[in-house]
Amino acid sequence: MSVEILSHLAAPAGARHLEKRFGRGVGSGLGKTCGRGQKGQKARNGGNIGKLHFQGGQTPIQRRLPKRGFNVPFPVTVVGINVGDLQSFDAGANVDEIVLRDARLVQGRRVQIKVLGDGEFTKKLTVHAHAFSKSALEKIEAAGGKAVVVPVVKQKEPAAG
Repeated sequence: MSVEILSHLAAPAGARHLEKRFGRGVGSGLGKTCGRGQKGQKARNGGNIGKLHFQGGQTPIQRRLPKRGFNVPFPVTVVGINVGDLQSFDAGANVDEIVLRDARLVQGRRVQIKVLGDGEFTKKLTVHAHAFSKSALEKIEAAGGKAVVVPVVKQKEPAAG
């Protein structure tokens, strides 16, 4: 068993490369024009090569195609949860957004929860959600539970800068 001395450690051969040094004389191989060839757009600094959708001076495709519709900048997703999914909770439990997230029934940001009436429901639960369908409301109340409508909190949108 050999003992390595920290001051003698080095990277393996070929693991490290020297940085290319442009414009340091003709003997370096990258002198004068620095490997960019003679004149022209690509020889200049910048020169539209870094533009993401640059198509050689032709009108780019994203400008040629017609624009339609509207893209909602801050969409709010409505997550539907069936009353049959709530059957897994203990009787008398208080089911709100935090409990639903812990149970992996609700995921994502900026979501509203709507309880739907699909499935069997027999437990007495207090369910907190943003909306309830008629059939879900009837099933929860028939089981002796309570449906609490949580008001939708309007979040501030980022200031345009």
